[in-house]
Formats: sequence, C-alpha cells, structure tokens
Amino acid sequence: MLSMYPIGNDLYSGRRSLNIIGLRKVWFGIALLLILASLTSILVRDPNLGIEFRGGSQFTVTGTEVTSHQPAYEAISKIGADDAPRVSSLGTSGLRVQTVELSDQQTQELKETLAAAYKVPINDVTSTFVGPSWGQNIMSKAIRAMIVFMVSVSLVLMLYFRSWTIAIGAIGALLHDFIITLGIYWLLGLEITPATIIGILTIMGYSLYDTVVVFDKVRENTEHLTSQTKYTFAESANLAINQTLIRSINTSLTGLLPVIAVLFIGVGILGADTLRDLALVMFVGMILSTVSSIFIAAPLSVTLGERNEDIKIHTERVRKVRAIQSASSNADKSDTAAAESDMLALAGVEDRISGGHLGQAAQPKKRGHAQRKKKRSK
Repeated sequence: MLSMYPIGNDLYSGRRSLNIIGLRKVWFGIALLLILASLTSILVRDPNLGIEFRGGSQFTVTGTEVTSHQPAYEAISKIGADDAPRVSSLGTSGLRVQTVELSDQQTQELKETLAAAYKVPINDVTSTFVGPSWGQNIMSKAIRAMIVFMVSVSLVLMLYFRSWTIAIGAIGALLHDFIITLGIYWLLGLEITPATIIGILTIMGYSLYDTVVVFDKVRENTEHLTSQTKYTFAESANLAINQTLIRSINTSLTGLLPVIAVLFIGVGILGADTLRDLALVMFVGMILSTVSSIFIAAPLSVTLGERNEDIKIHTERVRKVRAIQSASSNADKSDTAAAESDMLALAGVEDRISGGHLGQAAQPKKRGHAQRKKKRSK
C-alpha cells in the first residue's frame, strides 16, 4: 500500500501523467460498443424477471437438514405445472421454491410433497401468491424516480459548477452505468428483481459522488485558465483526473470490500441467496461507476467545453506561445553551436565531422622507416 504514495504524488504534481483526455476517442468507442451490445441484448432477448414481476406461487421451507435442490425439482415435476421452477437456498436450513401460479389443490399437494421430501412438518412449509401488478408498480415508480433524479442532478450540477457541459458529462456517465449494468444482467440471464432495481438506483448516487470529486478538481485547475499560457483546457482537465485517480481507486476499493464480503461469503459460502441480487448489481455497478467517472464523464465534458469560443481562443494562444518558445530554443541551440565553431577556429582546430579522414600527413609515421631514411642520407 505504501508503494502507491509515490505514484500518487507523481500523478498529483504532474511528474507522471496518464493521457486520459488525449485518448478520449478510444474510451468513447469502447463505451459506445458496450452500450450498443447492451441495447441489442435488451431488444432481442427476454429478461429473466423475478416472481415479483411475472407473478406466481412461492413456497418457503424452513428447518430442514436437506440442502439439495433436487428434491424440490422432483416434487414440482410430479405436479407437472411448471417446466422451469426456481429453487434457491435461504441460509443453511431453508429453501425458497418459485413456480407459476398454482391452483389451491396443486398448492396443497406441493406443500405436502415438499414437507415429505425435506423431512419437515407441513407447518414448516409456507406458501404465498405474488401478483405481477406489485412488481410492475415497483418498476413504474423506479422509472419515475430515475427521471426525477436525472433532472434534479442536472439542475444542481449546473448551479454548483455554473457549466452545462459538466452536467451533460455527469448525466452521460450515469446513463452509461445504468444501460451497461442492465445489459450485463440481460445478456447473462441474471434474475431481475426489485432488489436489482434498488441496487441500480443506489449505484447512481455512488457514481455521482465519484464524478463530482473529479469535476471539482477540474474546476479548481481551470478557474484561472485564460490568465496563463502554460496549459490548455484539456491539459488542465487531464491533470485534474490524474490528481484524483488514486483517490477514486481507493474509494472504490473501500466501497467494494463489504459488497465482496456479502457476495462471496454471505451468498457463496453461507448460502444467503436473498442477498445475491442486491450485492451483485452493486458489485457490477460500482466498478462501472468508477470507470465512467474517469474515462467518460470528464472527457465528455472537455469535448463539449472545447466548443466554447473563449476556450478555443485560449488553446490557440497556448499553441502559438509554445511554437514561439520552440523556435527560440532551436535558435539558441544554433547560436551556441556557431559560437563553439568560431572558438575552435580561433584556436587553430578545424571543425570536422566525427570519424572523418584527416589526410595522409596526419597519419602516424613508422619509427623503423624514419631511421632507415636517416642512414641512407649519411
């Protein structure tokens, strides 16, 4: 964990930087493909709706020492009323059995068969009927709540940040999380229950919190944008994302730890299947919300913000200043090289290319040849 501190310091100071804004077309392309895949799955595949949405009969068996689901399937097959029943565990000594709507006679017969199969008194087997209207009522209220939530969030963000581009970026990230999370459930055939809808609404708030943290740093970095020519608007926003990156990751990991505990320990080990729907949707949604706040919300806001005329003018001014500084730097290097050449010439040293031939006169003379030439002259 300590090794993350130097990385976080480098990202915050700008010594190390991830080019998230510069690669925004890549992130937008990936997000668009995932959204299209999710929408396609929603259109071409029937959802795996829970009993609250489709209606049916539900039986609960408690106090049993038999944990296998097979006796329940065999008991339902004897009645022949449902080809696809759903059986799930309730803790370590209970089961929940869901079927289509049964008659009173079929209900009583199934209760007796389940009691015999799981070796419990018939009073430990309870039956209820769930009508589809209850689930549909929950769904309609959830849709209305989401619409009100989106509108309220847009207004609050526009008033707080005084920028419509930030509001659009935040809403875009929320829609990204909602559509892809629902698409994953649809595509994998996971059961959609009221707990799933509640979980999706919960992660909307979590995603908004992480997005606001990033945007708050973007606003801080761009508050005096036009009074300097060191950074462009996109570069200032990219620095803000890097500065909040470690915080976003730590926040996500902290939030995911209890969800992972519920999902893998509570559901996987202890068999609390009733917690599965809520824990699973929050696990998927929290990961997506962290990704969207970094790779979708801020880049989308920057893309819209760069259409502003003042930002266009400032970006062009920064580029011109950099071009002038680059030309001046090249000129200084050329003048330095010329001055060094003049100094060598004054010292009697020719400016030659490294590895060039200096002529025959510059080659070393062999000592034996010089001595023979001296003897002949005598």
